Amino acid sequence: MPDLQFRKLRTPEEFRMAEEVQIKAWGMHGEHPVPASLQRAIQDNGGLILGAFHDIHLIGFTLGFVAWDGQELYLWSHMNAVLPEYQNHKVGFRLKEAQREEVLRMGLPKIRWTFDPLVAKNGYLNVRRLGAYPDRYMHHYYGTMDTEQTGGIPTDRVRVTWLLTSPHVEERLGGKVPSKDDDLARFGSSQVLVDTELGEAGLRIPREVHEPEEGRSSGVLEVPFDMSALREHQPKDLRGWRLATREAFRAAHDLGWGVDDFAVVSVEHERRAFYFLAPRPAEPTPGAPSGADVNPPP
Repeated sequence: MPDLQFRKLRTPEEFRMAEEVQIKAWGMHGEHPVPASLQRAIQDNGGLILGAFHDIHLIGFTLGFVAWDGQELYLWSHMNAVLPEYQNHKVGFRLKEAQREEVLRMGLPKIRWTFDPLVAKNGYLNVRRLGAYPDRYMHHYYGTMDTEQTGGIPTDRVRVTWLLTSPHVEERLGGKVPSKDDDLARFGSSQVLVDTELGEAGLRIPREVHEPEEGRSSGVLEVPFDMSALREHQPKDLRGWRLATREAFRAAHDLGWGVDDFAVVSVEHERRAFYFLAPRPAEPTPGAPSGADVNPPP
């Protein structure tokens, strides 16, 4: 793991470096990065842009601003970007830890953001390791985008809420997660919400979507284990995955179910990625935003 410094961006040159990080992290083509001038305005007027520096080089950053949901203030985290060569080195996780510390100093209780639920490493970071809980599914949220990461499919997103001082979050940040045996046992006892099969290049594709059955206490919703491999070897199956998981999330929500965890499970020597879902409590969490599709954390 590289030796990194985490701090706020300060100079025009650093904000311009953040533009380059955006372009490289997401493979932007026709899209434009958040410009340095707007970043500076956000930083100097209540927002928060934190960078991860390796020596003098900016290798990742997170950008957020104060938001209001009609009841309370929170930080909306719009970006968490890391250069490709530094991904898979826990830089994104460490950026979120640093962001959490700064937001607590600001006196705010929560952070919200969106992520693509088809990308397994997003589910692992946001739900499994950080302990954020998904509370809303958003259809084609950003519209059509011209980046390598979107792959030309609808930009559906899941919104998560990160309750910064909740016991669940503190446990997950401390590394307390279910064991592999626990995950495997829950997988074995859960209803499968998206049946899959192997595609032409040996990567899984969705075959059939199921609604949660009455009387069941747990469900699993599969997503591609490696989205990059799917883009490269079976790109025609990207849209099918989007539509199948959209339908599964919708059916689960309509019947009062929500995501409470994410895990990678080895099934017959094959590593596969799943969201775990369970029926939501009958009453919403006190203080939950009105109109949200609330899924309280365990």
